[in-house]
Amino acid sequence: MENELKKDFTRRLSQCNSGEMIVIIYDIFFAYVDDIRQAHCTGDHDGQKDAIRNAQSVLDELIGSLNFSYPISHNLYKLYMFCKNELSRAMYENRLDGVQEAEHIMHRLYTSFVEAAKQDKSAPLMKNTQQVYAGMTYARGAVNEDYMDVDSHRGFFV
Repeated sequence: MENELKKDFTRRLSQCNSGEMIVIIYDIFFAYVDDIRQAHCTGDHDGQKDAIRNAQSVLDELIGSLNFSYPISHNLYKLYMFCKNELSRAMYENRLDGVQEAEHIMHRLYTSFVEAAKQDKSAPLMKNTQQVYAGMTYARGAVNEDYMDVDSHRGFFV
């Protein structure tokens, strides 16, 4: 994953609420799936294995965030485990069909979580973060983002 993409995910995570966080985690999964495809196309087997392990770590995070007091969590657990197994199969067989199957399942879940996140009006999870303002100034072909640090004493004093 490129550093620019990591910075974008970090910025989004610092500004999101709980519903948006799940959507961002799914976006991270899809970024790793793109890394798997890219490594497979270039013949970088070690890079492909690393990207598969990263995608599996994202699935582990999703599994760990399930609340099993709700019945739907059991179904999501089974789907996430199936996707993990498909990614494992793709790693050992060095084929992309398992990756495509996992991506297809995750994309269908993603659309549902995007709709659910639109209805989530809760406050951002991180309270003491910098504000990000996008679109105040424009660069050639891109939107500049400006970070406003209103409170310069965001941490602890020792």
